[in-house]
Amino acid sequence: MHLSIICRIIGMLLMIFSLTMAVPAVLSIVFGDGALLAFVWAFTLTFCSGLLLWVGNLKKRQELSIRDGFLVVSLFWTVLGLFGALPFYLAESPGLSISESVFESISGLTTTGATVITGLDELPISILFYRQFLQWLGGIGIIVIAVAILPILGIGGMQLYRAETPGPVKDNKLTPRITGTAKVLFLMYLALTGVCALAYWLAGMSIFDAISHSFSTVAIGGFSTHDASMGYFQSPLILIICSAFMLFAGMSFTIHFHVWRARSVKQYFRDSETKFYLSVIGIAILTISIYLFFSGTYNLNESIVHGIFHTVSVATTAGFGAEDFSIWPSFLPVAVIMLSFMGGCAGSTGGGMKAVRVMLVAKQGMREMNQLIHPNAVIPLKIGAHRVEAKVVSAVWSFVGVYMISFIIITLAMMACGLDSLTAFSATAAAINNMGPGLGEVAASYRSVSDTGKWILCYAMLLGRLEIFTLLVLLMPAFWRR
Repeated sequence: MHLSIICRIIGMLLMIFSLTMAVPAVLSIVFGDGALLAFVWAFTLTFCSGLLLWVGNLKKRQELSIRDGFLVVSLFWTVLGLFGALPFYLAESPGLSISESVFESISGLTTTGATVITGLDELPISILFYRQFLQWLGGIGIIVIAVAILPILGIGGMQLYRAETPGPVKDNKLTPRITGTAKVLFLMYLALTGVCALAYWLAGMSIFDAISHSFSTVAIGGFSTHDASMGYFQSPLILIICSAFMLFAGMSFTIHFHVWRARSVKQYFRDSETKFYLSVIGIAILTISIYLFFSGTYNLNESIVHGIFHTVSVATTAGFGAEDFSIWPSFLPVAVIMLSFMGGCAGSTGGGMKAVRVMLVAKQGMREMNQLIHPNAVIPLKIGAHRVEAKVVSAVWSFVGVYMISFIIITLAMMACGLDSLTAFSATAAAINNMGPGLGEVAASYRSVSDTGKWILCYAMLLGRLEIFTLLVLLMPAFWRR
């Protein structure tokens, strides 16, 4: 374990992160919203802390091991969540406690979108922008962005990329070098954000709202600058635009890259995971829209628009809202929450277990049933034309098992904190799937949750964002042995 190198990396990344407070500070000066000192102090504390860690280990130059990579990723997200909370805590408005500030910061960085803030429409504009910007940075994965800079320091970065990139496609590089891969991902992400902002502006949003919501849409984060979220705009066109970009951002950026390079959308329909992802969401949209209409909840047009928007929003784990789906009739609220367990595709900005894992589990279940019918048959498990190795299937089942066990334990812990069973279930699902809004007491805000509950949910958000094992592996005694 190279602790001095790890401290040096954390220091460098903290100094880089401190720069994200510059734009909100400029906005605070321009609009005179009274939050400038909060950002100045937050920048100073973050930058100086990073500088001390970096300078103190400046002469250390060694290659990172895989264990170092996991520790850097876990430590950095934790440290970043703490330092990212400073503007929320130091600003007079929204006036959050330490627990609430850390919760809001981690929720933003993990692109969860759960909030403890009410009265968003009256918040300083710099604070609103900072919340949205946190989600945008979290969406691409700050480690993946920063890894393009690490070679300047003479430090290898592939271990960080493996630890950060989500899903079973961790070794599927877009370019031969990790720096090239990080740059390609960032440029694609930036371009998609720009197109999304333009579409929102043309649909009627202000420039500020268009940019802010493009950050949280492409990041599949769900933060908004208004308490009513997307419902504030009272525009079916904006809801459809939002749905389209959420659906697109929920697909693998590897597939987007291949589509761009081949100049052909056929790549989307050749990818098994993308087809499965679109099929599940399509069936869910159809079911929910029909039920909303025939239950008399909305008229036909509203049923279609809200069926599409809320299904895509929760299924991709964005968590935007236009109506309170927690009061929808019958099974719909719980059914919508359950969609978040699948989430987006591997290599996307979405949360959840990822579509490819759910698809593999479904295929394996079908294979086992066919094996019972034909016990002597050799039935391979395939994704497309490719046979899936037994170790991959084993890894997926292990992930799903640990994921569900973690979900059960955290749900019970939230009930021990005083939440009713429905609220505890939905809050845990929303946190570990990085989805945001829940049911019951947490349908609109998490402010009523106890401080202990907030810290537990912070852990759940990090657990989901780092794909469970990245964080849990640190608890293994073998990890710390030489």
